[in-house]
Amino acid sequence: MTIERKQPKPKKCRVATCRASFVPSRLGQAVCSPACAIIDAPRNQEKARKSLAQVERREIKVRKEKLKSRADHLREAQAAVNEYVRLRDAHLPCISCDSMPNDRDLMTGSRWDAGHYRSVGACPELRFELLNIHRQCVKCNRNLSGNAVEYRIRLVRRIGAELVAWIEGPHQARKYTIEEIKAIKAEYRAKIKELKGEAA
Repeated sequence: MTIERKQPKPKKCRVATCRASFVPSRLGQAVCSPACAIIDAPRNQEKARKSLAQVERREIKVRKEKLKSRADHLREAQAAVNEYVRLRDAHLPCISCDSMPNDRDLMTGSRWDAGHYRSVGACPELRFELLNIHRQCVKCNRNLSGNAVEYRIRLVRRIGAELVAWIEGPHQARKYTIEEIKAIKAEYRAKIKELKGEAA
């Protein structure tokens, strides 16, 4: 039994000045003749140039990723966690002074930090612990060094004395691997996307 091959259907030449009808002799053929292929070549060169540029950008991104230090990865993961906290607490007042955002702040996202109750310097093992991080106005976080006394008062109200005592208690030292840090960053970027999707 022989299988009959389908004959290709006639196509119109892609070159605008030609547009002649032809039967393609190979898959993907878009022009009718070598002369039209020469005219069409710049179009393909642009496509090839874009494709090469895209490959190059990907390679640069991979090289940059390999050059990142552990500190760079920690910074990026912390930025993702902090952004998540600001979005999570968007409807809540500052954890230290009860100030609420005005309309301009809501549009620009200014005046708000993700403030740690126990600072990253004092307790690095709690740097990614969500119970330890809450949305805080820039004044309290930066100008008043966290405004810790007021932070604690409102933190007890928000999460309870037992959890605050746990945050203040001793914690085992934690040395995150680069892979763990990357996983934290990916997790919180996904959570940010989810929260932004809900808000839209």
